[in-house]
Amino acid sequence: MTWAAIVLAGGRGSRLGGLDKPALAIGGATLLDRAVEAAAGAGRVVVVGPERPCSRPVTWTREAEPGSGPVAAVAAGLAVVGAVEVVVLLAADLPAVTSDAVALVRAAALPAGAVLVDGDGRDQWLLSAWPAAALRAAFAAPGRGLHATLGPLGPARVADVAGASADVDTPEDLARWR
Repeated sequence: MTWAAIVLAGGRGSRLGGLDKPALAIGGATLLDRAVEAAAGAGRVVVVGPERPCSRPVTWTREAEPGSGPVAAVAAGLAVVGAVEVVVLLAADLPAVTSDAVALVRAAALPAGAVLVDGDGRDQWLLSAWPAAALRAAFAAPGRGLHATLGPLGPARVADVAGASADVDTPEDLARWR
């Protein structure tokens, strides 16, 4: 199965006082590099956000209106991802994301997509995999949030037994990971 990854790396980091979350280093690697490394094996990795140093070659793009949110970022990534069967969505603020977690959602992506579900039962929409055609169709209708856009596709819900869906949103999260 051919696949690509879209890494969302353009948020404002407002709950972290405006820090550039993808550029934060945890355990010797930036959060962006962790997401890109987790997508190793993808035919193409598209990073949506401002260009920064990165451990691997990627394709950079931006939303039509930078900072306009994850739906606009996914749409921007889809515009340049190319012809693939499956698209993996990843946030650039997941310190524990691994290629194993990506493989887990990729394996369950067909026919209707797959989303990693954290220990509290919350869907991590930005650690998910989707049939490219269904994803493109879902993002053709603007004006909805990620849950409203992706939820109706009826994805498989995959348990996150390794904690890969934990993200860094607050100073407390960052301190815990460091």
